[in-house]
Amino acid sequence: MTKADVVNEISKTTGIEKAAVLATVEKFMEVVKDSLAHGENVYFRGFGSFIVKTRSEKTARNISKNTTIIIPEHKIPAFKPAKVFMDEVK
Repeated sequence: MTKADVVNEISKTTGIEKAAVLATVEKFMEVVKDSLAHGENVYFRGFGSFIVKTRSEKTARNISKNTTIIIPEHKIPAFKPAKVFMDEVK
């Protein structure tokens, strides 16, 4: 399902104009992205959590050049579904 499909479904079921729904969805994604960029997690009870995970430093190999490189510690965004959500999907 794409963002356009989500907007169409919400618009159809609620009767709100597609433009208003699209603006809301866009703003939602922007708020989540900005929060994660500032290191703040976003929690939705019954749905899940958008969290920032820290990957530790590790050593990797470049096989073609036969050299090792160090990948520094870095942060990545992640989604952790709620138990209710997981039970519904199962």
